[in-house]
Amino acid sequence: MKTKTSRLGIFLTVLIFLSGGFFSLQGMEKEPSVTGHWEGTIQIPGQPLEILIDFSIEEGNLTGKISIPAQKATDLSLENISITDETISFAISGIPGTPQFEGTLSEDGQKIKGQFSQSGKNFPFKIQRMESPVQKAKKALQGFDEFIEKALKDWNVPGLAVGVVAEDEVVFSQGFGYRNIKEKLPVTPQTLFAIGSTTKAFTTFVLGTLVDEGKMKWDTPVRDYIPDFRMYDLMVTNRITPRDLVTHRSGLPRHDMLWYNNDEYSREEFVRRLRHLKPSAGLREKFQYNNLMFLTAGYLSSVLTGKSWEESVRERIFKPLEMDRSNFSVKDSQKTEDYALPYREDNDKLEKIPFRNITVVGPAGSINSCVEDMTRWITLHLNQGKYQGQKLIDPLILQGIHSPHMTTHRTPPSSEFSTPTYGLGWFIDTYRGHKRVHHGGSIDGFLAQVTLFPEEKIGMVVFANKSGASLPEIVTLHVADKLLELEPIDWNARRLKQRKKAEEAAQEAEKKKEMAQRKGTSPSHPLSEYAGEYQHPGYGPLVVKKTKEGLQFTFNDITTPLEHWHYDVFHAPEVEEDKTFANTKILFRTGMKGYVEELEIPLEPSLEPIVFAKKPPAKYSDPDFLEKFVGTYDLHGQTLSVRLVGERLKLHIPGQPTYTLQPDLGETFVFEDYSIISVSFKTDEQGEVQTLILDQPNGRFTAERIEEEQSAKN
Repeated sequence: MKTKTSRLGIFLTVLIFLSGGFFSLQGMEKEPSVTGHWEGTIQIPGQPLEILIDFSIEEGNLTGKISIPAQKATDLSLENISITDETISFAISGIPGTPQFEGTLSEDGQKIKGQFSQSGKNFPFKIQRMESPVQKAKKALQGFDEFIEKALKDWNVPGLAVGVVAEDEVVFSQGFGYRNIKEKLPVTPQTLFAIGSTTKAFTTFVLGTLVDEGKMKWDTPVRDYIPDFRMYDLMVTNRITPRDLVTHRSGLPRHDMLWYNNDEYSREEFVRRLRHLKPSAGLREKFQYNNLMFLTAGYLSSVLTGKSWEESVRERIFKPLEMDRSNFSVKDSQKTEDYALPYREDNDKLEKIPFRNITVVGPAGSINSCVEDMTRWITLHLNQGKYQGQKLIDPLILQGIHSPHMTTHRTPPSSEFSTPTYGLGWFIDTYRGHKRVHHGGSIDGFLAQVTLFPEEKIGMVVFANKSGASLPEIVTLHVADKLLELEPIDWNARRLKQRKKAEEAAQEAEKKKEMAQRKGTSPSHPLSEYAGEYQHPGYGPLVVKKTKEGLQFTFNDITTPLEHWHYDVFHAPEVEEDKTFANTKILFRTGMKGYVEELEIPLEPSLEPIVFAKKPPAKYSDPDFLEKFVGTYDLHGQTLSVRLVGERLKLHIPGQPTYTLQPDLGETFVFEDYSIISVSFKTDEQGEVQTLILDQPNGRFTAERIEEEQSAKN
């Protein structure tokens, strides 16, 4: 008994590592009665083994494939198929031991039973003609439209697009509602939506193909590929790997405002700025979702290939999958005839909002696509990296992409789900006992959900053109219940109830928030003194201006007004133009010299506020402006000279080294190497410089300007 089980176990182990193709077999004069889908078991003692067999006609020949779910062996080719009267025989191609089936057809042609043999051992088998998974899926989705139409109204969503794949076939592809409300333009399977973070799986797939080609290893330090790569911490710099980049375990929190709405800098520049961003955890210590790491992964692909991330995705994915409508910028979407507009809900009313172009962080979320294209992407993943017979990636590498690499420590939303983990660009959990590989996407005015049930070869993609709606996930779960033949759960009603509670909690929090303001206070400076350009080495510039209405600040090309809150804290109210910084607080700091020197703003919730240092006015680095300070000055009989070298003033004091004057706040300069010593200049009514004032810890010293003739005599 043990010997038989052991030998069959060897046979099954071999099966795991084989992949099937189409084989031309014995020619048949007419379509045989066995064509179709069959399910049954091989009666191994103590452990019946489930088998799935599909017979079909390919180019006039009878072909077949067998799958063994328990062994994760799918679509292995059958050969030597022979039907004589009521008997049928066939073998599994390429397997040692010549695995062979010999059976007899029942009178009604619906059952086959007989003997399975391999390496001289025999086991009974029986299979029965069944409805194919594709047929089941199509039947299960009948009446699906009514559910969608109701859900669209319940969630006040303008439009929705849904695609469903079973086995290798698209069993549902349809648009609902409007892609453009004003013009009443309907959503179609070709309508382009921003797919947001579901883009991340495209980036990891590209990296996987580079692993397949031997150009990259998941666990080699990034610095080996990008020598000038730096993180804030030296240890992390030396150890972080491509696998760490795409599993959200770098130790870096989101820092999303670094890139959000910022297309001024290249990906290379953003990677260079990583060295100035503080972490909030150690490497591989904690799951922290991070788009910048995926930006870095995309940049890494360009370093390894010599091509842009976009070119790699297009060549390695879009082109072979014929994803002809997909692109990388919302600007490109708007050049087509069929694209969805982005909407948000405000006081129960839908309003169109501007497109948010995020091409700079493209590897993390800039792809735009339609369900017609995305169902091909799903098919590729369900078919172990192959599409229409073409292998795009090694199945084992794809299996690694779909496998857990980092725990998220997130609590499951309800008992139907297991604790989620993260693979390479995919979340992984179970839904009601079925393995689920999935990822959502969200960018202004759009939501996306892509889900795979790889063991059942089922996949779904759902797009919506409204911010903050849960509808894509609700539709996905509704479809899953139907196709997995589970007792239906009214996910729509459950999530509507959860939304109501969340809205009530938000309203209560809004009331409590106002209690934090200290009344009866005033700013410590005139508003004009808060104005200026502030700089952070990672986040870049933030500009504060004084207008007729008060203060406003601009960051990443988003301008927001500021209202006094209390003391030197200012508040950003909610405005219609762009609500990114609504309710944000900015604290201005005054330095030892009495000038506004810094501001802090909470751009990264998991860290202390980000501190921006105020820059001196730009004119103090302008040679044309600095020229007026050049000259000689008399300090109690001692001649001081000021010269201009490049964009910096140089001060020479007899008997001392020459000092470089660094522009400082308050229209002053400081010694570059001794910032406690400052220099300022006093002008007359005509703006001519008359006096140099030297401030040192031991006092203030005044030097009068010497006219050129007098200076020459001296």
